[in-house]
Amino acid sequence: MKLKRGLFWPLVIILTLIVTFLYWPEKSPLTSMARRPSPAPAVISDPLAGLPDYLVQLTIPALRARDYHSSLQLGPDLEQTARYTAYQAWYDSDGARVYGLLSVPTGEMPEDGWPAVILLHGYIPPWQYETNGRAYRAWWQGLAATGEFVVFKPDLRGHGQSQGEATGPYFGSDYVEDALNARAALAGWPQINANAIGLWGHSMSGNTALRAYAAHPEIPAIALWAGAVYTYQDFLDYGINDPSYRPDPDPSPTPTLDASLAGRLFSRREAMDFSDPFWQAMIPANYLAALPTSSGAIGLFHAQDDSVCDYRYSQGLNNLLDDTQIAHEYHLYPNGGHNMTGNTFNQAINDTRQFFKKYLIDSQKVPNATASASLESL
Repeated sequence: MKLKRGLFWPLVIILTLIVTFLYWPEKSPLTSMARRPSPAPAVISDPLAGLPDYLVQLTIPALRARDYHSSLQLGPDLEQTARYTAYQAWYDSDGARVYGLLSVPTGEMPEDGWPAVILLHGYIPPWQYETNGRAYRAWWQGLAATGEFVVFKPDLRGHGQSQGEATGPYFGSDYVEDALNARAALAGWPQINANAIGLWGHSMSGNTALRAYAAHPEIPAIALWAGAVYTYQDFLDYGINDPSYRPDPDPSPTPTLDASLAGRLFSRREAMDFSDPFWQAMIPANYLAALPTSSGAIGLFHAQDDSVCDYRYSQGLNNLLDDTQIAHEYHLYPNGGHNMTGNTFNQAINDTRQFFKKYLIDSQKVPNATASASLESL
């Protein structure tokens, strides 16, 4: 069929306008309906979604979500003094029996029960560790001899007689779980004031205590002696130079998943990506700024000549705490080394006693002084 002369070009123009109307995306409501892109996927509120469980379990949110239940068992008494009686004690921590040294004051128990301090030891080759050995005995005895606190020094799993495998502190969760299960065990003991249980961590257990606190900021007081690895960037900046470290002479041919994972993460520490959701959720310092004033207090105690864990670990944490609502103290001693020996030890023990007295004894006399911090919005 031939078009009449004069109709061809008008018809082309009309067809062009129709096509433009139908297919021009910004002008045509038909095409905006027909070509509307698929809805964007829902925003995942959990930044850890998709990570394997064995990684998630290491993070602060996972440690918060867990339940901690245990009970304290006493063995025969080991020592009796005018101020305290010492026992070997044990509790269950995720199926592992963890032993420790416990002191109970001999004086008249307060109406609400005794305040308690859990002393978390630093690195000692696990196969050399002894519950009632010389290591940390002076520390434990320094508070026990005041007759003011129950003092419990658990042997973290894999140390001494404690069951389980020693996985190390910074890249595993076992020691944090041991600390929080010890707290649960003491809280269930009738002679203990469940609202007045503090943590005292030395060296590697500075990290353990701070991670436990980030998970449960209602812990009324934690004291960190010569601690390390709070932001993990500080680990890259200062490192740890521990001449007492010894590799396990008889490593397990089949290490647990936790031990294997901790070893792999440690070996790759130089490649930590602090923008990654996993590392953001792993680092305890990241959770401090959001904590309310009702959170527990933090005491930092460090010698400036510490050659194992640089005092700047504590100084850096103190600077972070200055920008939070958390009550905190920073005690810097000119000498004493990593274990704060000599006169520094006596001063640091006294400062630590006063710190725990302030937040575990005196603050208990103020109504609502130990109100639990809400974790709903943290």
